Amino acid sequence: MSPAVADEAPRWSIAIHGGAGTMSPERMDAETRAAYEAALQAALDAGAQVLADGGSAIDAVTAAIMLMEDDPKFNSGRGAVYTWDGVNEHDASIMDGRTRDAGASTGTRNVRHPILLARAVMEDSPHVFLSREGAEQFAAEQGLELVDPSWFGTEARKRALERYKEAQMKAGDTSQLAIDTKFGTVGAVARDKDGSMAAGTSTGGMTGKRWGRIGDSPMIGAGTYADNRACAVSATGWGEYFIRVGVAAEICARMRMKGESAQVAADAVIAEMGEMGGNGGVIVAGTNGDLAFAFDTAGMYRGRADSTGRNAVAIFASEVD
Repeated sequence: MSPAVADEAPRWSIAIHGGAGTMSPERMDAETRAAYEAALQAALDAGAQVLADGGSAIDAVTAAIMLMEDDPKFNSGRGAVYTWDGVNEHDASIMDGRTRDAGASTGTRNVRHPILLARAVMEDSPHVFLSREGAEQFAAEQGLELVDPSWFGTEARKRALERYKEAQMKAGDTSQLAIDTKFGTVGAVARDKDGSMAAGTSTGGMTGKRWGRIGDSPMIGAGTYADNRACAVSATGWGEYFIRVGVAAEICARMRMKGESAQVAADAVIAEMGEMGGNGGVIVAGTNGDLAFAFDTAGMYRGRADSTGRNAVAIFASEVD
């Protein structure tokens, strides 16, 4: 990791996450840790390069998330978790802080890059939120890349579903297992040189989810929010609680109405959600280019970069980032 090299306000900034959870240094060997750090670095650098070249926040967010959607280490796109019925379903959302235009999709099974579908909904449809077969039909009409549903599956995710089902059937203490099934979402937030902001989030949802369950990731205001007057937020965690609190919009509201910093607002809202019983984390970008992480789990895959030279990735709560 490299520290920031200047105290000046950044002209542009970006933060990414690859999910929060119960990971700890003791449970992760050096090879696995290095692989995750490399994947985070690649996604961070992809988004940062867009901004360094004068590109928009929305393009930077898209670029970073697309890389993570193709990496099976993350619960998004390829490598998404399995539902109870043994299929991979994908949710995504994106929001442009300049106009507060937004797009989202849920329950798709054959769209390679759900974040591109969410962006197409925002830019090329009169709607904000599309679901399942209708979303897939729209993706096909827009010429987005479609793949066989089997492309998304991995043996590691199949084993995770088997463990989850076994634990459920035994009716024992599945509290720790349940926590581990709720995380792995990916996301990015950015502010570009023109001061415009954007946020995006993409996920495979919760291991073993049933009955068409939808979490916070595709919900504007819960898992994703961006407003040039305040901030950009992407969330990861126990979606039901993020929905109930309206985490992403609540953070932006505190920053805009109360004048709180990104870190203060993020910490306060994550604490509020935790008091209700939820877990997870957020990444936040502020109007002055500041970036914040807040999470109440043992770790969160994350990274940040800006025009001052800061460029760092981290995994565990104990790491200074």
